[in-house]
Amino acid sequence: MKKILLIEDNLEMRENTAEMLDLAGYRAVTAQNGKEGIELAKREKPDLILCDIMMPEIDGYGVLHVLGKDPEVAGTPFIYLTAKTEKSDIRKGMDLGADDYLMKPFEKAELLNAIETRLKRSLVFKKNYTRDLNGLIQFVQAASKFSLPANLAAEYKVRSYEARDSVYHEDSEPSYIFLVNKGSVKTWRMSQDGKDLITGLYSKGDFLGYLPILEGANYHDSATAMEDTELALMPKHDFLSLIYSRQEVSAAFMKLLVNNIHDNEEQLLNLAYNSVRGRVADALLKLHHKFESNNTINFSREDLAKIVGTSTESLIRALSDMKQEKIIEIKGRGVTILNLPGLESIRKFSINRG
Repeated sequence: MKKILLIEDNLEMRENTAEMLDLAGYRAVTAQNGKEGIELAKREKPDLILCDIMMPEIDGYGVLHVLGKDPEVAGTPFIYLTAKTEKSDIRKGMDLGADDYLMKPFEKAELLNAIETRLKRSLVFKKNYTRDLNGLIQFVQAASKFSLPANLAAEYKVRSYEARDSVYHEDSEPSYIFLVNKGSVKTWRMSQDGKDLITGLYSKGDFLGYLPILEGANYHDSATAMEDTELALMPKHDFLSLIYSRQEVSAAFMKLLVNNIHDNEEQLLNLAYNSVRGRVADALLKLHHKFESNNTINFSREDLAKIVGTSTESLIRALSDMKQEKIIEIKGRGVTILNLPGLESIRKFSINRG
């Protein structure tokens, strides 16, 4: 049973509307003012919110503003119930993220149709889309179906890269964001002492190149294919249209984008506090989980050293020690993990010592 929060200060209107909802098979939760409505929204996590505008304590605009800052309820469909008919009032609510307006007095059919429409749309954007080209296309088609936003591309270019091919260069102006459809990409920049520092690793399903677009800046680093790779290119216009669309659309799109932020933060902490041996173990574990299924990692020693944040010589010494301990096996540039628990113990021990 879908739960609907009704925020309305007029007792008769509140009771009549709640009765309509109950008879239609919804579970109605009611609040008599904006302050109480905010508390109930955060506690009850409703599927949809109906809210009056002119109320004591906090008006409807204030309710939507506060809830829009709470990630747990920000994407909840929100419909205003109001006697205010000025275009400026409607525009103010829509700018805050409201999904619809119902003018008082409204008919039961009008109320239920509006609720059903918004719940269907919400269900579409709560779906967990796969992190690949098909999932991206399905998401964009869903957004276009509801006319949110307009003029989105139906298909995206897929560009092929060979190993070591450049995807983009530091300080160049971004025109696309990239989705890894096949292969892998590294981002890197030159440090002050002239060494390459790897800033990110991206495999199938990862997006890259979007932060400079959000910042209105040029690329902060360079991107290079690490193997034969296919990237889907989403134009800058489409990306910004999705990000700055309605909350339900932008929130769902952000879920597709940002699965690797925590990994990047953890990598920086490891660079600061972990030993070389611990960082090598951590890098091998992450690469194993991210890129490989057979326990063998095929990276050049130079790239591994850049990921770890150490010299190639220090990396080779750490790998040699782990080989002697029979934690890994080395054949050419391939590193095969023989003892995952042992590698995890090295990582944890090093962190605890730090």
